[in-house]
Amino acid sequence: MAYTAFMNSVMDEEKDTSRVRYKVVKKVAKKAIVVAKNMAYDRLYQKLGTKEGEKEVFKLAKARERKIRDLSVVRCIKDENGKVLSEDAEIKVRWKKYFSKLLNDEVIEDS
Repeated sequence: MAYTAFMNSVMDEEKDTSRVRYKVVKKVAKKAIVVAKNMAYDRLYQKLGTKEGEKEVFKLAKARERKIRDLSVVRCIKDENGKVLSEDAEIKVRWKKYFSKLLNDEVIEDS
């Protein structure tokens, strides 16, 4: 009984020291990241002030546009004949037909 209590206290001490070390290392890493980000932004801002920087502005705008684009919304799909549908009502009808066929017409038989 005394041995297990001793082992538990040793394990608790190890956990505490590990936790303290983890927190210290985490703070150091955060500071290093902040310094690196600031240096990168400084270089970027200096570059934006030049002729080549104008191109960078457009690259940044395109990247930001791609990042905020909502991929869960379907803007257009094709019908059975390959015609592009972009109206919401047409898209809903196409999905309804597709799922109706998928779930009702194509019955898979076990053999």
